[in-house]
Amino acid sequence: MQADRWAAQGRTADAEALRAIAGRPSAKWLTGNPAVRAEVDAFLTAAAVAGQTPVLVVHNVPDRDCARRGAGGAGDAADYQRWIRDLAAGVAGRPVTVVLEPGAVPDAVAGCVPDVAGRLAVLRDAVAVLGSTGGARVYLDAGHPGWITDVDRLAAALRRAGIADAAGFALNVANFVGTEENVRYGHRLSDALGGATRFVVDTSRNGNGPHPGRTVGGAPSWCNPPGRALGEEPTADPGPDRVDALLWVKFPGESDDACRPGEPDSGVWWPEYALDLARRAR
Repeated sequence: MQADRWAAQGRTADAEALRAIAGRPSAKWLTGNPAVRAEVDAFLTAAAVAGQTPVLVVHNVPDRDCARRGAGGAGDAADYQRWIRDLAAGVAGRPVTVVLEPGAVPDAVAGCVPDVAGRLAVLRDAVAVLGSTGGARVYLDAGHPGWITDVDRLAAALRRAGIADAAGFALNVANFVGTEENVRYGHRLSDALGGATRFVVDTSRNGNGPHPGRTVGGAPSWCNPPGRALGEEPTADPGPDRVDALLWVKFPGESDDACRPGEPDSGVWWPEYALDLARRAR
């Protein structure tokens, strides 16, 4: 473990900062493993032993990334639906929070999905299947305040994606927008959905807000931007109206992608970036 190596080198403060991150509950991302049933079962079993409510991020919808960096996802709708049912079998009625398909609905609204109706239909099916487990609270991803500004259009797409049968929507997944701005945006979106829809916010890296530029170091500013900070710790009692939880959906220190020379690939642990997030936390 990196923290142990740093401690052995005398970097005790740095080691403790990494251990503090590791000690916070964070989500497990499910990105297409064919053995997803066993993967989910093992994660939920470990969470029960630890006395934690687990958080899963489902991230395998066909054409997942709209040809951006990290493109992937299931081969087609039928593959995805089979995979979702295997995932649900792994839940087996146990309590779990599920963040469903980061970016999938906003991408459909933004126009980069060739088959919008098909995209929203598979999401609606996933909401129903996961909800039928009896233990899953499903939150459809709704992007972040800087993505889709027309909340009425976004609300219409969320309705078609089955939000009426979900626990609510998720905001700021893997992004950096501050919590207060997300809450204001969430209230606007909830109002567009009728005023009762609840939501969760990813606060893992939003302690210093987003980078002010569109690019930094020759790469998009959403990708490993410097100068960011850890946000509020995860809690199921956040306080603001209609906010169910603050979560660490993106694990702090995992790379967004190899966007600049020397940066790790997507999902690879990057201890120096994690340390910088921790040092800047308020």
